[in-house]
Amino acid sequence: TAPLPPPSTGSVCRLIQYPLVPCIGRMTLTQEDLDCLDAGEFLNDVIIDFYLKYLLLEGVGGTVAQRSHVFSSFFYKQLSSQRHRPRVKTWTRDVDIFSKDFLFVPVNKAAHWFLVVVCFPRLEDVRTEEFLSGAGEQLARLGLVLSGGGRGTVHQMWTRTSSACSLIYINSPRDNWCLAPCRPCILVMDSLKLSSHDDVCRLIRGYLQVEWEVRRKTRRLFAPASMRSCTCSVPQQDNGSDCGVYLLQFAESFLQNPVVDFDPPLRLEGWFPRQQTRQKRNEIRSLLLRLERAQLKSLELVPVPLSGSRFCSLTQFPGGSGIMELLG
Repeated sequence: TAPLPPPSTGSVCRLIQYPLVPCIGRMTLTQEDLDCLDAGEFLNDVIIDFYLKYLLLEGVGGTVAQRSHVFSSFFYKQLSSQRHRPRVKTWTRDVDIFSKDFLFVPVNKAAHWFLVVVCFPRLEDVRTEEFLSGAGEQLARLGLVLSGGGRGTVHQMWTRTSSACSLIYINSPRDNWCLAPCRPCILVMDSLKLSSHDDVCRLIRGYLQVEWEVRRKTRRLFAPASMRSCTCSVPQQDNGSDCGVYLLQFAESFLQNPVVDFDPPLRLEGWFPRQQTRQKRNEIRSLLLRLERAQLKSLELVPVPLSGSRFCSLTQFPGGSGIMELLG
């Protein structure tokens, strides 16, 4: 339900560049991208990539975002193409994905958007890992709620919006630390469930295996038995155009309130109300327009004379850095 639109041949009105300060992976959004936020329109790859990047950089924040990596929407497109598959080796040259707990992969397949989340790719089996509890405050920032009490006692860890439960233990040797079970797995979140996603998970396992050999210089088999996949029961769209909206809401909800019980079936039907997705288009539109105003306000275009009658513009960024562009 989300075909990628053909490139425009007409003039393009640039809206913003995000992030504001020039960096690797900076992206440009245009009026055409803003228009796809209209009701009934399909979200394009630019909006998908922008909002996922925004969530990770500043939209959610906290420990879960710091322990996550978001792939571009073009990543799976190239991964699924035999001709372009070797190119994915360069996608994570600046980040070790096995140092992250969660990898977000937006997928557009057969004109339909859905989200794949790879959990704990560095692990080969279920393992309990330490989290600094800070008297519960740290886990609260992870979107988790502790019940029970007392050092060295068993606690229950519940998500705020579902009845999924796991067990954690306060670690006696260290104050304010707890142990939580972590399972390597691939979670598929699809708001339509049109077909099986086994082929998608197979490609991602194959990519992880190659990336592991490059990063760790050892061989490791990412098999379905050790990195199993699960199609989660998630809120379903009630039209043919909101699959991209739901993908973004799945990612946002996960970052705010992550899954803690990785044993299937994962029932997340009550993760968020449908009204939340109905408001998402307007939320993203308002965000883009707010960023546009902030960008225009923060940028100072200063004409600088060059030799002869030529001029260039000096774009001044907060903090004193800037770039120069030739005019005319």
